[in-house]
Amino acid sequence: MAKTLKGLLDAIPLDQILETDGNLSAAVSAPVVEASQDVQPGGLFVARAGRSIDGHRYIPDAIAAGAAAIVGETEQLGIPVPYVRVRNASQILGLLAAAYHDFPSRKLAIIGVTGTDGKTTTCHLLHSILKRAAGLRPGYISTISADIGGEIAPTGLHITTPGAPKIQAYLARMVAAGITHCILEATSHGLAQARLNGVEFDLALLTNVMHEHLDFHGSWEDYRDAKALLFKMLSRSWRKPNLPKLSVINADDPSAGYFARIPADRVLRYGLAEAADFRAEDIAHQPNATVFSVAGRQIALPLIGEFNIANALAAIAAARALDVEWPAIVAGVKAVELVPGRMERIDEGQNFIAMVDFAHTPNALKRALEAGRRLIEPGKRLIAVFGSAGLRDVEKRRLMAETSARLADMTVLTAEDPRTESLDDILEMMAAGCRAQGGSEGETFIRVEDRGEALYAACQMAQAGDLLMACGKGHEQSMCFGSTEYAWDDRQALRAALRGAPLATLPTARNDFHAPH
Repeated sequence: MAKTLKGLLDAIPLDQILETDGNLSAAVSAPVVEASQDVQPGGLFVARAGRSIDGHRYIPDAIAAGAAAIVGETEQLGIPVPYVRVRNASQILGLLAAAYHDFPSRKLAIIGVTGTDGKTTTCHLLHSILKRAAGLRPGYISTISADIGGEIAPTGLHITTPGAPKIQAYLARMVAAGITHCILEATSHGLAQARLNGVEFDLALLTNVMHEHLDFHGSWEDYRDAKALLFKMLSRSWRKPNLPKLSVINADDPSAGYFARIPADRVLRYGLAEAADFRAEDIAHQPNATVFSVAGRQIALPLIGEFNIANALAAIAAARALDVEWPAIVAGVKAVELVPGRMERIDEGQNFIAMVDFAHTPNALKRALEAGRRLIEPGKRLIAVFGSAGLRDVEKRRLMAETSARLADMTVLTAEDPRTESLDDILEMMAAGCRAQGGSEGETFIRVEDRGEALYAACQMAQAGDLLMACGKGHEQSMCFGSTEYAWDDRQALRAALRGAPLATLPTARNDFHAPH
């Protein structure tokens, strides 16, 4: 799909272009990319200054790989291909990629889902509903994977929105596959870093805004405002025939009013509050399901926890906003499959419940532990195993530990992507949070640096009827120490611990570890 450099530049605001050098009629016959290793002969390389890596350093590599032209932010003298200097390469990267792929999101109904907790589950619930709606063929791009017409592609090791070129490539593949609707998980990082620029949204959905990512955004208000970018994109997006711009908001969230004031053709609210347009009533919690009614219809949700009621209501409200009929909604919710790493049970024949959940924020941990408490009989213990990431929001370390100290009977503090920070220092901050809630080290909480050994220790503590919850990693497939990603899966690790030995793939694992006889 050969384009010209000038044709791609027509997609970006004119005031972004500071100067050009070379033939703007040069053919661009391969995708727009932001990593030099992704350059294909004839492609366009966009160099931008990231937080840790400056893409301008890799312009020679991109040219050597066959880049037809370069876009960047700094002066570049004497390079052998056309060069365009722009004000902000991050802001225009998605627009250039969208133009190369013929603006695929203009040919799809695009639903963006943002919030601190519940995004992935809400995406999967809505996808399950839309699959059962007459005439619709949905796909999704979540932080776990992308569904492109039945083909599932992984989207990364850690939770985030994919880069702008990858998103546009996924959307183009969806158009080619005959997809009609795309559900796109929009993280605050993805929004703030303009990875979603070039996506024409039709429905914006908010799950909640809680304490998270303040290391990146600086303040809670800036974090909330990053989420709000999705809703502000509605009014700037391409208006498609017979598809209004829709806003779906959690009425129970303290920020509901703030988001509701952002212009949209229609605003719908969901939740338990009286003001909700879609409100859950007659709630019944069962061991492996949750039943409730909304708008006079009974909903059987095969997921547990109060938070999953909110996720289901969000998906229901979005579906109704898109004019999906109730039979498809009821059937879609009932048929939803377990989202990997979300309240996922691990069974190796043990006499207690073992479970993995992605809860990695104070609010998510609180809701997961509250849901877990409902699964056990009075007098049985709830054991929580989790850590807190390095180079991320420092305050949540204390908050999560305090939450567990209040709600769990035993807390096991351990590693969770310490990166270049001292794991000992992270664990001490968390231990201080436990102590602040009256916790006693050795009695109500312990520290175990290696996560494999921590899960093993928790399994040894668990007795018949107890519940062990491994929180924070969920579906993720690696853990970062220093700058290295080590293979890690909490589900595999918990299985190994239940079988009698800790999984030993992390640098904290002890070669001389011997299980007690």
